[in-house]
Amino acid sequence: MLHGPQQGLFDLDFRLPAACADDLASGAADIGIVPAFELTRQDLEIIPGAGIACRGAVRSILLISRCPAGEIGTLAADSGSRTSVELARVILDRRYGVQPEVRSHAPELEAMLRGADAALVIGDPALHIDPQALPYHVYDLGAEWTELTGLPMVFAVWAARRGVGGPGLADVFRDSCRWGRAHLEEIVAAEAPRRGFTRELACEYLTRHIVHELGPREYEGMEQFLNWAREPQPCQER
Repeated sequence: MLHGPQQGLFDLDFRLPAACADDLASGAADIGIVPAFELTRQDLEIIPGAGIACRGAVRSILLISRCPAGEIGTLAADSGSRTSVELARVILDRRYGVQPEVRSHAPELEAMLRGADAALVIGDPALHIDPQALPYHVYDLGAEWTELTGLPMVFAVWAARRGVGGPGLADVFRDSCRWGRAHLEEIVAAEAPRRGFTRELACEYLTRHIVHELGPREYEGMEQFLNWAREPQPCQER
């Protein structure tokens, strides 16, 4: 959208997906990349074909625990991703039989674990962690989901407020995504050093772990997640 053939088609602003969802809800934005969980809260029109998903280990969403997952009673969660928090709830409930109290916390692992049994770390802070070097139990929630369901996990989708979309809109987003994938080396060279990552880690993450083009299996996985997410949860968060 910034550098490819689609540049100039939209007025762009940059937010975390949760903030994009808030802008859609307020009418400040027409289109945004929003957490999949937001589809349980807003009546949005999905722009098909592009988003953020995984088909196995995702690497950037880690549940790190001082005890085995089935013994977690409290979970410190980075609130930057609504979908990841809900995914942790679903996996801990359905796979490990626990419903921990969730506490919002800044993404600082040791501080999180001083106040809770486990920590949910997402995004860049998770990628800066070497899971093999930690003296804790580490669960990759992408891998946990696919082992539980046999389906991909969709974390975020492009979506528009009702009535905003039009013919050809999905093609624009699909083509922009493909242009970016075709120029991945240039993107990694520009962004990896700025974020403190090696090129090798960034390339592995963007080619092995993250999926940006969504097909029928991804949407099947998303519907399974949303169905479980819509079920009532115990009122334990604070």
